[in-house]
Parts: sequence; C-alpha cells; structure tokens
Amino acid sequence: MSRYHSALLIPQPLIIMTEIFLASLFLGILAGISAGLFGIGGGALIVPVLVWVFQTQQFDPEQIMLIAVATSLATAIFTSAASVRTHHKLGNIDWRRARHLAPSMLLGAIGGAVLAEYISADSLRWFFVAYLIYTSVQMAIPKPSKASSHPARFSLDYPMGLLIGVLSAILGIGGGTMTVPYLVSNGLPMKNAVATSSTCAIPIAMAAATSYMVLGWQVSQLPVGSLGYLYLPAFAGIVITSIFTAPLGAKLAHRLPAQKLKRYFAIVLLALALKMSW
Repeated sequence: MSRYHSALLIPQPLIIMTEIFLASLFLGILAGISAGLFGIGGGALIVPVLVWVFQTQQFDPEQIMLIAVATSLATAIFTSAASVRTHHKLGNIDWRRARHLAPSMLLGAIGGAVLAEYISADSLRWFFVAYLIYTSVQMAIPKPSKASSHPARFSLDYPMGLLIGVLSAILGIGGGTMTVPYLVSNGLPMKNAVATSSTCAIPIAMAAATSYMVLGWQVSQLPVGSLGYLYLPAFAGIVITSIFTAPLGAKLAHRLPAQKLKRYFAIVLLALALKMSW
C-alpha cells in the first residue's frame, strides 16, 4: 500500500504531480503579474518557490535546484514570446541589436547549463540567493537610466551576450536584469532596451531549457513527470496561467504606483533569499 493513497488507491506519484500542478497554477498567476508589473522575468519568483515546493515533496536535494532552474527557463519561452509580440506591434524592438546578441547568448546558455551540472547543489543555491539580493536592492533603490550618448559598441555584444547567456542558464532567468542595463548603457532608450531584452530571452530560454532536458535524460531517480531536468506538471501549471496574467500585470503598471510596488516586491525577493538561505 506504500505506493497508493490509503483511501482512494491513487498512485503516490500522481498525487504529487497533481499537487504540484495546482500549486504551479497559482505560482503562474503571481509570476505573470510580477513580470508584467515590474518588468523583470518570472524566474526570480519561480525558482525559489519551486525549490520550496519540491522540498515539501521530498525531491532529491541534489537535483532540486537544477529541476527548478530548468522548469523556470522552459516557462520563459512562452512568457517572453507573448511579450515580444506586444513589443513588436509597438515597434519597440531593435532587431539589429537582437540579431547581434542572440547567437552568443544562445551559446552561453548551452554552456551555462552544462556548467550548472558541475556546480554543487549548495553552491548553486547560494549563487541564486546572491542574485535575489542583488535584484531586490536594484528594485528598492533604482537608479535613473538614461541611454548613453556614445555610439553603440557592437564589438561588446558577443562577450556580453556570452556572459549573460551563461549566468541566465545557471540562474534560470531570461537575463533581463543584465541585458537591459547593458543595452541602455550602450545607446538604447529604456523602452527599446526592455523590448529587445525580451526578444533575447527567447534564445536563452530555448537553448538552456533544451540543454537541461538533454543533460538530465539519463539521470536516475528524477521524479515521475520529468523530461530530463524539466518537471512537466510545474511547467504546465505555470504556463497556463502566466501567459494570461502577464498582460494584466502590464496594464496594472500604468495604473498603480509602480515605484512603491517595486519596493514592496523587493521585500518579497529579500524574504525569498532569506528562506533559501535557511
């Protein structure tokens, strides 16, 4: 009877998948709204919450971070695509710049996924905690961002794209917190930098998520419902709701006191960092 629910005779893996799927539906609502409202990818919220959810289901501690990161990146493909469609209609995307950055970001994302497998679970967790603290400080104490008056330096796109791709794949994010400041400092106005960053997030997410699936293909003891390191119930739940709530978040951004809300969200990110630290 250990494999079954004592009352309903439901296989235990199915119960776990259902519980995580339902929790992920709610997580997708929050991630979509935060992405649209605060202009950052959902990874900063998705990864730490998934880590906590997977811990409650007693997933292998050595695999939890990799599964959370891979799943977060796979969801970013869909949320970024929805954002790009809107930005393209508004004419905000600098496609020339996106084409410059995308190839190196794609290669960096593949390398980052491979590298993440060799980083211990504990080191990976602390790496993400540092990222959460950095992001929360950036949101709590924003600096005015003005496009540089200097001519764009396209020669920097390849090394920067490579670095952003590697870090994004390790952290499970689309790279917006790094790509936007780089593009702004390199001549793009903020609205174009945000739009172009969303476009660049797609090759990062696709390359990294695919790499994590391939890398985890032969790994033993992954939870039922996994495709490599991608955990399908969580992925499905987040995507189903986040693609609808991201546009809602964008609309709310025009109506609510954005800076005050960013400070509140910074506190949430800091709390998540503390939770992951413990």
